[in-house]
Amino acid sequence: MNKHNSTAEFEALLYYLNESRRFDFSGYKPTTLIRRITKRMNSVGIDNYKDYIDYLEVHPDEFNHLFNTILINVTAFFRDRPAWDYLSSEIVPQIIARKEPGEPIRFWSAGCASGEETYTLAMVIAENIGIEAFKQQVKIFGTDMDEEALNQSRQANYTQKDIADVPPHLVEKYFDQQDTRYVFNKELRRSIIFGRHNLIKDAPIARVDLLICRNTLMYFNNEGQQKITDRFHFALNDTGFLFLGKAEMLFSRSNKFIPVDLKRRIFSKVQALDSRRSSTSTTAVTKKNMERQDGIEPTHLYEIAFNIDPVAQIVVNINGYLAVANQSACKLFGLKPSDLGRPLQDLELSYRPVELRSLMQQVYEFRRTITINEVEWPTISGEPRCLDIQLIPMSDANNLLGVKILFIDVTRYKNLQEQLQHSNQELESAYEELQSANEELETTNEELQSANEELETTNEELQSSNEELETTNEELQSTNEELQALNQELHQRTTQLNQVNVFLESILASVRIGVVVVDQELQVQIWNHKVEDMWGLRFEEVEGKHFLNLDIGLPVEQLRQPIRTCLAKDSNHQEVTLEAINRRGRSIVCKIAATPLMGKGINIGGVIMLIEEVSS
Repeated sequence: MNKHNSTAEFEALLYYLNESRRFDFSGYKPTTLIRRITKRMNSVGIDNYKDYIDYLEVHPDEFNHLFNTILINVTAFFRDRPAWDYLSSEIVPQIIARKEPGEPIRFWSAGCASGEETYTLAMVIAENIGIEAFKQQVKIFGTDMDEEALNQSRQANYTQKDIADVPPHLVEKYFDQQDTRYVFNKELRRSIIFGRHNLIKDAPIARVDLLICRNTLMYFNNEGQQKITDRFHFALNDTGFLFLGKAEMLFSRSNKFIPVDLKRRIFSKVQALDSRRSSTSTTAVTKKNMERQDGIEPTHLYEIAFNIDPVAQIVVNINGYLAVANQSACKLFGLKPSDLGRPLQDLELSYRPVELRSLMQQVYEFRRTITINEVEWPTISGEPRCLDIQLIPMSDANNLLGVKILFIDVTRYKNLQEQLQHSNQELESAYEELQSANEELETTNEELQSANEELETTNEELQSSNEELETTNEELQSTNEELQALNQELHQRTTQLNQVNVFLESILASVRIGVVVVDQELQVQIWNHKVEDMWGLRFEEVEGKHFLNLDIGLPVEQLRQPIRTCLAKDSNHQEVTLEAINRRGRSIVCKIAATPLMGKGINIGGVIMLIEEVSS
């Protein structure tokens, strides 16, 4: 099968799964899907996607096995314990402190699998808020694509091995033991709702204070991750938190979330600003919190004062959109009312007279004012003008909202400076050298910015590789659990087989007549103690040897025909009486009964010979 045909058949399989069972895997990483689907195909002996589609049509039960293979349900209570400890001690108390008594608190566990992390979250919250308040205020939503895993979650029934990582005092407090199983507390269970949910296609759960989605994003491609994080941003309250797995980052979604603790993968939501406000909306103080003074609205005064300020000023919100510009700025840079609400990067102002985006990035990173001095900018008449550009971060008590940029006209000062420089050639030369160094510095800054963008791209690639490795690790963990279960079953069967062998040996040792078993090649397989006593040869001496070649007191050559008859299925039973000499040299008469040893089906696996001494 060539690569093109294989890709087309693979896409046809994904289309079939979506059409027949409403499982849309288009947002998943292709490499992971191919690896998991191939594993399932190998287990049923199929080597191409087209035949597997036919197999699914004939065997509907195969869908469940396939989905269980694709949707790797690797999870555990308190997985990555340090992250849970930080969540319990730092994040959950903040969420609770912001709520009024009796006010609902909502949590969402996305990709909950068999429910271990959902119930871990419930225990963490209950320990912080108390059981009674938990039952009154808390609502936890656990969602997943795998219906079978959701059924396990709803049962809340776990083994001793499953709860091994739960602290003993929490096991005693939140679990009820039933025989060898442990069931999560039924009272708290009423506040937890499980349901099937497609993170890419289904509408998100709203007004969530904490969203947990650990080691789930890594299975999706970049486009799928972007869609999901957009939905997560919508789902969270303005003060909400996002808790990811240790292999997941948000490099390309940094405008939606900012890290609270990067090591533990806990992020907070970035509040979106409304870029559609008019240019006169220059203050964040709402009208309902202001009082009219002397019949004039203070907000109106602020707007007028900003608009007529001789210093050119603009405001860019956290999402990179031009939100506000006063009259001086519009006149200086030729801005139009239609430019308000546009991305700054689409405007000439973003790179002339100076590269603003890199400077804004520094402001966001260090959260301090940056000033660029003496930047030249020509007026409409062609007269040169010199500006000092000042970038000031804007934030409220909790969040960074944007940046305010001032363009201060220092042309007069610059002219005086140039007049002084003209009177001193050395100073003028020094200024030219300084100006040249400044230009080189700007060039270097641009190069550094380019290098930084390349580094960020490299970081994204490394993150993608890390997610792929973590995915493979979870697959190996799932396979290891399957192998452990198989090994345990084999151990049980080996124990049973050993018991059967001991039982068989006891029977053979207890039989008071000689028993010899040979295979189809007449090689000795069984030689009991009575035969050893009669002919003086131990089992170790005759095992695997040709029976008719044994040098014993029994004329074995006379048994050739009866044995061949049994092997040829001409008779079910042959009896022969022979004179023999035992190991003590005494003459005896032996009665020998030969019976076919039946194998699988109608095949004969060998011959059983019973040797009994009848006289001396």
